Amino acid sequence: MAPPNDPVGPILSLCRSNSLEQYFDLSNGKFSVKGVQLLSEVPSNVTFNHFHSTSQSSDAPFPLLQGVRALSHKGGFLGFNKEEPSDRLMNSLGRFSNRDFLSIFRFKTWWSTMWVGNSGSSLQMETQWVLLDVPEIKSYVIILPIIEGSFRSALHPGTDDHVMICAESGSTQVKALNFDAIAYVHASENPYNLMKEAYSALRVHLNTFRLLEEKTVPNLVDKFGWCTWDAFYLTVEPVGVWHGVNEFVEGGVSPRFLIIDDGWQSINLDGEDLHEDAKNLVLGGTQMTARLHRFEECKKFRNYRGGSMLGPDAPSFDPKKPKLLIAKAIEIEHAEKNRDKAIRSGVTDLSEFETKIQKLKQELNEIIGEEESSASNEGCGSCSCGADNYGMKAFTSDLRTKFKGLDDIYVWHALCGAWGGVRPGATHLSAKVIPCKVSPGLDGTMTDLAVVKIVEGGIGLVNPDQADSLFDAMHSYLSKVGITGVKVDVIHTLEYVSEEYGGRVELAKAYYKGLTHSLQKNFNGTGLIASMQQCNDFFFLGTKQISIGRVGDDFWFQDPNGDPMGVYWLQGVHMIHCAYNSMWMGQIIHPDWDMFQSDHLCAKFHAGSRAICGGPVYVSDSVSGHDFDLIKKLVYPDGTIPKCQHFALPTRDCLFKNPLFDNKTVLKIWNFNKYGGVIGAFNCQGAGWDPKEQRIKGYPDCYKPISCSLHVSEIEWDQKIEAANLGKAEEYVVYLNQAEELRLMTPKSDAIQVTIQPSTFELFSFVPIKKIGSSIKFAPIGLTNMFNSGGTVQELEYKTTAVEFSAKMKVKGGGNFLAYSSESPKKCCLNGTEVAFEWSTDGKLTLNLPWVEEAAGNSDVVFAF
Repeated sequence: MAPPNDPVGPILSLCRSNSLEQYFDLSNGKFSVKGVQLLSEVPSNVTFNHFHSTSQSSDAPFPLLQGVRALSHKGGFLGFNKEEPSDRLMNSLGRFSNRDFLSIFRFKTWWSTMWVGNSGSSLQMETQWVLLDVPEIKSYVIILPIIEGSFRSALHPGTDDHVMICAESGSTQVKALNFDAIAYVHASENPYNLMKEAYSALRVHLNTFRLLEEKTVPNLVDKFGWCTWDAFYLTVEPVGVWHGVNEFVEGGVSPRFLIIDDGWQSINLDGEDLHEDAKNLVLGGTQMTARLHRFEECKKFRNYRGGSMLGPDAPSFDPKKPKLLIAKAIEIEHAEKNRDKAIRSGVTDLSEFETKIQKLKQELNEIIGEEESSASNEGCGSCSCGADNYGMKAFTSDLRTKFKGLDDIYVWHALCGAWGGVRPGATHLSAKVIPCKVSPGLDGTMTDLAVVKIVEGGIGLVNPDQADSLFDAMHSYLSKVGITGVKVDVIHTLEYVSEEYGGRVELAKAYYKGLTHSLQKNFNGTGLIASMQQCNDFFFLGTKQISIGRVGDDFWFQDPNGDPMGVYWLQGVHMIHCAYNSMWMGQIIHPDWDMFQSDHLCAKFHAGSRAICGGPVYVSDSVSGHDFDLIKKLVYPDGTIPKCQHFALPTRDCLFKNPLFDNKTVLKIWNFNKYGGVIGAFNCQGAGWDPKEQRIKGYPDCYKPISCSLHVSEIEWDQKIEAANLGKAEEYVVYLNQAEELRLMTPKSDAIQVTIQPSTFELFSFVPIKKIGSSIKFAPIGLTNMFNSGGTVQELEYKTTAVEFSAKMKVKGGGNFLAYSSESPKKCCLNGTEVAFEWSTDGKLTLNLPWVEEAAGNSDVVFAF
């Protein structure tokens, strides 16, 4: 439905801008933008249509429609025609060389990352978009493969510098031979505006998704949380979760949200009792062929007895046990890999391998020991009576009774129910195990355990006609037992099993429709984090309601393949995923940079990026595995965070560079606070994608100090209306958070030169200096004990009277407050009381602020001159 009072009807008439010259032209085998050739040798079967000639009706808000109309001359659609219909069609769009590009491609089924180059042949398989630098006209052009009818598309590398587009339905029963709009092209002088404009145009054209600006995000984006995954993996259980939350509270940071990750569901393997949970699962991988056999929690959680953790005799928890289990499970995994390697090499006598594996499994079972804890009671929890005093409902109730600040409790589930879907015959739904068919385009991606296991077991797919029932069955139950949201994972398995269901687009529409309805009904329309979803199918079809999602691969505490540098280089790779994916995903969902572990060797490196990413901050610490000093640089005692106002994005000078292994580029990301901007400089060198090996690997020769320059002009102030005026200041104070240095800069100043060590960073806060009276210069930096110092300043007001000048602020948090002041104030008042302060001739004005619980940590600070 259109918004109230907005005109309803086709937008065809809205999207004409004939008075403005069209940017693109396709003629004589050349595709050009404003007279500059982008592609040559364009095949004669390729077509181009201006935006208005293919537009349809849309439910987009009228202001959005107006904006798209005004810019419609800057975009259009590429198509192509074939002589024979097929379910998978490949066609050249033309060739280019010696033109820098930035692209995003899928390096796994679920995950995407950046790639740069300068020719069509240097693109990677499954490219989701390519951004071309056109310095001849000081502009940028994006080529965006999209969806048309029942086909989705991606860009692939061609021979002799050609760019190939692949359109596929995912079903041999769904064929086509011509496309009018299978890719969208758009041009702009500003790369960040380009992303906004292009995705706005596609939102109007496709009418299958909504932009982030049209949706409400869940409250957890402003808060600190804990995810159980790296703490327990599949061994997660109530007593461990309880002790985990309690440790944070006792350590001085109260989690405001909890994510109970994989391991809480009722799953089992084919061949096992239809209604009994699989036993002794530990590591991710062992559960990937298992299927959901009931929608309620597994026995570990079902047996939780209400109140058992609230009394004086609450059971204890051994924090060493999960680590012992995980270590032993890793031994088993390595032993099985060695056996499989021997099989591939032709070894026939496997008895030695099998004996070792059985011995290790027995040792694992001995560590697991008795399943029942003193927080459980077999009497009622094992049945399905639904008594309030048992199971997940009792557990969530007890958590909220004890931990008053815990606003949200989410749980994990795969899109199809579990990794292997739903067990046929186990529920009221019609499920069938469907063999997996992987698209040839994914042959160019990295070997992935999840894909191997899912292909091995197939998916127990609930008929798409029952997708609404599937999600409502899961979510209505969860909502009743105190769960406020879900983390939905393994989203792109749908494309493996679409043969019988009209293809990947049609199957996705059915499932995403059901997911949307359930989210609206059961979780307030917002309680969902999307994960393993970084492909255009999801963004174009699944995001009418979903408003937050992961923008990076998983946090890996070490390389699972055993690379000796893996503890370090994978951390920089994670930041690159997040920063560059945010450019496109951030138009549609709020970017989530994922969890990390605060006691990891590179924890500070991660924390620096999370501080200014603009999204939620959460960790996956093991019980008794915390660095609270580090966490407190990110999080207030009440579990809120000094969050930036936008989502972090790479600076322009990083767009066509390789900050992972070019030996010269530092990743720089920019963002805003309410009263200033920030740039984070991160040395991520030392790793990256290897096209020949088709994997991400270490490049140890690049793991070294790298120098870079920074300037206030690199903050894209115009990307947020509220920040635009901040970019017009005559002078700025610059605070280097790690070096604890204060500098001054004007828009005409030389750039700051710094050298960043491997796996380290610096955060630069840029705050406009205000002239108070005729000579006093003032600018608040914020709390320097927080990584995002500027985010602690909540309010700022300058007053001038006949008697004095003053700067009045509201600052959240406790610790060392810093401001720049060219002169010493006459006095300082803190919460209405005059207090002492320190001022030095270099302009540093400092004051210690308390955390005032009654005022939610806010302090009123006034400096009078």
